[in-house]
Amino acid sequence: MAVAKKYKILFVTSEVVPFVKTGGLADVSSSLPQKLQELGHHVRIVVPKYGAIDERRFKIHEVVRLKDLTTQIGKKEVTYSLRSSFLVGSKARVQLYFLNNDEYFGKRRSLYSDPISGKNYADNDERFILLAKSVFELIEKLGWVPDIIHANDWQGGMIPIFLKEFYKDKPKFQNIKTVFTIHNLGLKGEFPKSTFAKTGLPEKYNNEKGILHNGKVSFLKTGIQYADAVTTVSETYAKEICKIKELSDGLLDVLKSKKNNLHGIVNGIDMNVWNPEKDKQIAKKFTIKSLDGKIENKKVLLEKFGLEYDENKPVISMISKLNDNKGFDLVKKAFKDLMSLDAQFILLGTGEKKYLNFFDKAVAKYPKKFACYLGFDDQLAHLIEAGSDMFLMPSKYEPCGLNQMYSLVYGTIPIVRETGGLADTVVPVDLKNGTGNGFVFKKYEPSELLDTVKKAIELYKSDKKLWLKLMKTGMKSNFTWLNSSKVYVSLYKKLI
Repeated sequence: MAVAKKYKILFVTSEVVPFVKTGGLADVSSSLPQKLQELGHHVRIVVPKYGAIDERRFKIHEVVRLKDLTTQIGKKEVTYSLRSSFLVGSKARVQLYFLNNDEYFGKRRSLYSDPISGKNYADNDERFILLAKSVFELIEKLGWVPDIIHANDWQGGMIPIFLKEFYKDKPKFQNIKTVFTIHNLGLKGEFPKSTFAKTGLPEKYNNEKGILHNGKVSFLKTGIQYADAVTTVSETYAKEICKIKELSDGLLDVLKSKKNNLHGIVNGIDMNVWNPEKDKQIAKKFTIKSLDGKIENKKVLLEKFGLEYDENKPVISMISKLNDNKGFDLVKKAFKDLMSLDAQFILLGTGEKKYLNFFDKAVAKYPKKFACYLGFDDQLAHLIEAGSDMFLMPSKYEPCGLNQMYSLVYGTIPIVRETGGLADTVVPVDLKNGTGNGFVFKKYEPSELLDTVKKAIELYKSDKKLWLKLMKTGMKSNFTWLNSSKVYVSLYKKLI
């Protein structure tokens, strides 16, 4: 029997758990490399070493060969080094290389923007050109030549074009293929035209056919255009962004041109962290065979928020960034009607001021129906998933979404809009056959949201047997990274 080939994969990211995180990219950048390594592949990660990363705690050390390296960014000579560590908590011990440069990363605790002004750092272009250049220097100096360089989001967008342009005549780089993953299409990494000179690329790329987008240098567009394969984080979202102008965020033409090589691979979830049988952050652990623990979590959750427990009254929760893309314009319009329903609502999140003000006032207006924590608290997020009966996620668009998956494995029934990863993971309930795992609406309208919430409450109250069946269906879901990582391996194999 032929032995499956094991690949060398260099994973390049701008954030990774547990070192540093602003969003889902950090979780993926930890879970996927670990799972690939567990499958027998050889994975290494490159990530910047921001000031917030504790060298001592994470045992980050110097590598003589990777010390005091120099490169040009425009007319500027930049000195940097790559330091080594391992992914903490990984069964497979994935090696990390931290890009170390005080000016660009070390002296800044924040990742992409000034924490005081909230504005993006003016030199983000130079910072992530350096990240791209450091990847090739790492390969040169170590002689460890990957089969695949897997770059993520706009911060890794220059890697595919640098490989094609600067290394096309170097033998050791001839067979390297690039994969570029879009986690967030809304963040394009766009910079003034003057950035072009900093890339060092030939003038033939200094136009809209090359790396410009609406007159600006776009790192995201560059990554999409020059990678050997592009992925995003769910099948439906991959199709949507090639068809729907609003969702393509101004990149419809470039995405359509790559549609035959654009793959949707849904994210997994870390079942060591999000698992009601193991979760140390909830009031009582529970399993599919012992659901009493879920009731205990509901009681503790309601007590925490000063709401009264009633076994016949469902708790509907939301954990989210508070913005229009997450469907909060719908929630706001339907809110008065939602408050007239026989249910309790709990919200955890932070975001736009207009929503923070709205929900702050709503607590005083509906003290027996609605409670919220406007901020973020990881332990509370776990308790909400464990103690709620339903989870509302009415997103305008959702590349993947993780909370609907967390909800399902905690026996909390999702109520979602049919878009992106929500469409790929939530199967509409069929009352006749008793199949499905959640409630789904299509039209992006407040009346559709309201009707779907009403249907869910009605079923909760009228048919406890079917409700229990839905809970158990959700809890049997398999969202581990194993499935997704195997799909990535198949893609790597095709490219190689």
